[in-house]
Amino acid sequence: MNDDARTNIGTPAPAPAGPGPAELRDQVERTRDELGKTVEALAAKADIKAQAKERTAAVKDQVAEKAVLVSEQIREKAGQAARAVEDKTPDPLLEKAGRAATAARAHRTTLLVVGAVVAVLLLVRRSRGGRR
Repeated sequence: MNDDARTNIGTPAPAPAGPGPAELRDQVERTRDELGKTVEALAAKADIKAQAKERTAAVKDQVAEKAVLVSEQIREKAGQAARAVEDKTPDPLLEKAGRAATAARAHRTTLLVVGAVVAVLLLVRRSRGGRR
């Protein structure tokens, strides 16, 4: 044993130097920040209404994207079908159909009036036929 060990018998060992007030304040501030972030994270998980809105928005976006894709596919198929019909239809028939469409556009009002008159006549005839 050395002399120092004999002289220190029964004397408490010196306490290690602890953190000062500034360090303690820093630790408290860090702990508060971490606790605040934890509380915010828990609150976000518990906010079912916000989660539902987010999911609804995501599903809505997916549906809109799919609708655009499907409509593009339909347009493409319709174009292909129109070209196929056009390819198989004889030219004289296409010319007559084109002239008829042009004439119909030129006399649209007259055609609508004639159609309405025919519809009224058919309705009158049908109602009289039911009474006999």
